[in-house]
Formats: sequence, structure tokens, C-alpha cells
Amino acid sequence: MKIKKNLIKNKNGFSLIELMVVLGILSLIILGLVTFFSGGVRSWISGDSQLRSQREARQAMDIMVKEIRLGKSVIGNLDLHSITVNVPELPELDSTPYKVTFSWSGNDGESLQRSVSGHPNYLLSDIYNINFVVNEKRVDILLQMDLDDDGNPDISLNTDVYLRNSMMP
Repeated sequence: MKIKKNLIKNKNGFSLIELMVVLGILSLIILGLVTFFSGGVRSWISGDSQLRSQREARQAMDIMVKEIRLGKSVIGNLDLHSITVNVPELPELDSTPYKVTFSWSGNDGESLQRSVSGHPNYLLSDIYNINFVVNEKRVDILLQMDLDDDGNPDISLNTDVYLRNSMMP
């Protein structure tokens, strides 16, 4: 019973120093949690951006592969950054012959363009490098993207496309 008497008797509360110590400790804990969660959010945003860019790069690569594969003839340029494909009339697809050109200016961060019969369209942005190497009945494509502008490619895709309708020897 003596202990209860002393507890009831002490009605002073907390001192200012005790409150300051508790606030300091809570501030450090909250600062640590905010830092942890903000790092997680930054990582999530970065990963989401890279995933979206990879998806767009794959879609662009699929478009290029499809049209190059259908090509009757392929003309590559000496700079390796552009290629022109003559796509024949394909009765099974009810198509008319057309000429498609994939080109990149060679400047880091510029877009890859797809021109059909002289009408340009944007295909993919943030290109770091793209090379089209034309061999006899094959086109080698190397596509690289630099998302964070550090001078190193973050995404790199390459493929070999074999021409199905080739008139090349």
C-alpha cells in the first residue's frame, strides 16, 4: 500500500526535459521511416518507368521485325541508323506494295521514326543507339535506350531478321 500512496501523491506530470527527449526520439524514428518510404517510392517509380520503356522498345522491335521480314528488298545506309524496306503486295493480307523506312538521326535521346511511303511517324523515343546491318537475306538490329542520360544504355535489344520474300541473291 505504500507504493500506491507515493504514486497517487506525485501529481507533477512530465518535466520539459523529458518531453523534449521523447520528441527528439520520435523525430528520429519518423525521419527514418520517411527516408525509408521515400526511397521505396523512388525505386518503384524508376522500375515502373524502365518497365514501360522496355515494353515500348519490344513493341517497336516487333513492328520493325514484322515489316522487315515481309520485305522484298532491304536497303541499308552506310551510317547504319536507317533502313528502307520494300514490302510487296501480299494477297493473303490484302495489301498493296509500299516502302517503309526506319530511321534515327544519330543524336542521343532522339526518336526512332517510321516513314511509310514518305509519311513519317514517331515509333520510339530516347534512343541511345540503333544499328541496322544488312546481310544477304538477313538484317541484324541492335536497339539501345538510355533512360537516365548517364551515357550507358539501360535497355538493349538485338535480333536477326530473316527475309521471307527476298529477291536478293
